[in-house]
Amino acid sequence: MSDVPKRSHVFSKQTMNPTPILPSLTPLSRRAFLSKSAMTAMASPLFGGLVLSSLERGRAATVGANDRVRVALVGSGGMGRGDLATFFLNPEVDCPVVCDVDDAMLAQGVQLVEKQRGKKPDVLKDFRRVLDRSDVDAVLVATPDHWHALPTVYACQAGKDVYVEKPLATSIDEGRAMLEAAQRHNRVVQMGTQWRSGKHWAEAVELVRSGKLGKVGLVRGWAYHDWLGAIGHPPDGQPPVGVDYDMWLGPAPKRAFNPNRFHFNFRWFWDYAGGLMTDWGVHLINIMLWAMGPEHPKTVSSTGGKFVLDDNSETPDTQVTVYEFPNYTMIWEHKVGIGVGLNGRPWGISFSGSEGTLIVTDGGWEILPEPKKKGLEAKKFPGSGDARPAHVRNFLDCVKSRQTPVENLELGHHVSSVAHLGNIALRSGRKIVWDPKKEQIVGDPEANRLVGVRYRKPWKLPYAKHA
Repeated sequence: MSDVPKRSHVFSKQTMNPTPILPSLTPLSRRAFLSKSAMTAMASPLFGGLVLSSLERGRAATVGANDRVRVALVGSGGMGRGDLATFFLNPEVDCPVVCDVDDAMLAQGVQLVEKQRGKKPDVLKDFRRVLDRSDVDAVLVATPDHWHALPTVYACQAGKDVYVEKPLATSIDEGRAMLEAAQRHNRVVQMGTQWRSGKHWAEAVELVRSGKLGKVGLVRGWAYHDWLGAIGHPPDGQPPVGVDYDMWLGPAPKRAFNPNRFHFNFRWFWDYAGGLMTDWGVHLINIMLWAMGPEHPKTVSSTGGKFVLDDNSETPDTQVTVYEFPNYTMIWEHKVGIGVGLNGRPWGISFSGSEGTLIVTDGGWEILPEPKKKGLEAKKFPGSGDARPAHVRNFLDCVKSRQTPVENLELGHHVSSVAHLGNIALRSGRKIVWDPKKEQIVGDPEANRLVGVRYRKPWKLPYAKHA
């Protein structure tokens, strides 16, 4: 793994002694996994803080050692712990190690594992040491977006399967490198866009595909969030005690620590993420492309900016993006500070066809017939609840069978790329023309630079075309 930069040491929380890193890329032999698991849980509406019953914990303790799926958590923030709690709904899952650059996040991850599995996991601050362990079968990557690509690529090289949160990364080129790694090393990799495993989402998609809406010429996705407001102008300062800030930055540019550029709010800074377009947009774009097919947009234009928020964030609080596909137009829009969105819903998706319109949200879906047409009947269908348990179960089943998961990296890269193109059009201030075969913007070198990835030394991304 010559592209993996070496650190002279990292510190174990238990010993606080320097430990050399000796990365190994020897693939693990696969274990036999259980084919059935318990799926009963109570879910938090925030991030799926799922709690196992005492019976389920007992079942987990009795699973044979050769049947267990040993999952390492890399990124023990709110999303990572929520994902891990979902993994723990399956009694064959163990977590031997939790990795994070922040001692406070590590402690909360350890607490979760102890509560659900009755034993302390090891703790690490450098994900590369996780990949060298023979007691890890799969890696759950739930870091900030700028840290999705490297752990995923290195995990594939090390013979581990990966469940990685959305979007794939901060650029199209990183996504391509992740897909290349998964394919070269024959790894099962699932992107954490859980709606792909949701029953009512699949029902809505099937209705669109059936042709009953007629010719669908316009698809819209929107997110209006009144719970998002200004985050202020805090001054730069020192990182919290227990945080390896240089490792947190990793391949991102070197900058002074600012509390707004850390943990949850990293989403609103270009160095680490893509704002609401890649945070919420990837979820909704995923459903839109699922229904409309695997085509790529021919052109993309976007407008917006910071029109409402007075703070030091960078990504737009208001954005409208128009995608020209070969046979339809897709529109994405988001707005913060207000909750009255299109069709009276704070967020959702609409498919407008010649015979009627279908609207879908997490609460369900409904058909609105065209008044002058008689082919459709107005109907409402309920939502199917949290899809994360089914999404994680699909990943675990594929780890066992070596089949392709429902949100594999070909799909994940396609969806994430469409979202990134919206941001590239906005940041360049121009309508862009996309060549999906070459994965480059035609006739615009300045905009095309945003397709690539530039890492801070000594970090390098294997398989990246424009690194």
